[in-house]
Amino acid sequence: MLLHLEHLSPELIQTRLPGIAETARIFANIDVTKEPIPVLPTVHYNMGGIPTNYHGEVIRDAKETVVPGLMALGEAACISVHGANRLGTNSLLDLIVFGRAAAERTKATLKPNTPHPVLAASMGEATLATFDRLRHAKGSQKTAAIRLKMQQAMQEHCAVFREEKHLTIGCEKVDALQQDLADIQVNDRSLIWNTDLLEALELENLMQQARVTIHAARYRTESRGAHARDDFPERDDKTWLKHTLVWLRESVKFETRPVHLHTMTTDVESIPPQKRVY
Repeated sequence: MLLHLEHLSPELIQTRLPGIAETARIFANIDVTKEPIPVLPTVHYNMGGIPTNYHGEVIRDAKETVVPGLMALGEAACISVHGANRLGTNSLLDLIVFGRAAAERTKATLKPNTPHPVLAASMGEATLATFDRLRHAKGSQKTAAIRLKMQQAMQEHCAVFREEKHLTIGCEKVDALQQDLADIQVNDRSLIWNTDLLEALELENLMQQARVTIHAARYRTESRGAHARDDFPERDDKTWLKHTLVWLRESVKFETRPVHLHTMTTDVESIPPQKRVY
């Protein structure tokens, strides 16, 4: 996609759009008075991925089994109030209302002077093994090259508007990149300011997020909020008024968790879902 400003006078651009002109010049080496700006679709950011109950306690399955001692709040959590997408005051709701709820839950369940449970001697070994595996990786592919292929696959097949055919191809491409990731090359073995290793660790995390995102997009056959399917343009509350739970092992697996629409008081009524219109 191209954004055309060259039909505007240089004086108007400098007066009204100086920031855009400077950004285009710095990052794309483009003079906006003479040529269009290339625009790539991107995302705001992903949030709300950790399922919790209304106490802020993390739950691990569709039965809402609590993970003892683990909590998630704010933009990291999905408490079933408004799904996984939020902006502005929604984040304040998560932090203030459920932050207080989590504090109260902690006070009720955490007894003073309780000793920590004894941890297994092997605790943390898997994490250190992953760290060392990447630090000593001697493959043939640079981190940046693999990351670019992942970026291009996601932009082409899991962009703003999606459909089954492109999502299926994208799932295959992103899954295939696991072989590339196994062939990654890290040249810096040091433990001080090792950006080579840091980028490899970040790529491994991003690859997991990409696989989960694109498979979940194909799985949910409707349009809801920021998830827009051209082949399923309407929201389907009969089938999809539920949260998607995703497990990533060798492959991607799904379960669903109900959306809680009931209130916990008779003082207010539950507000049913409404269609988003502009």
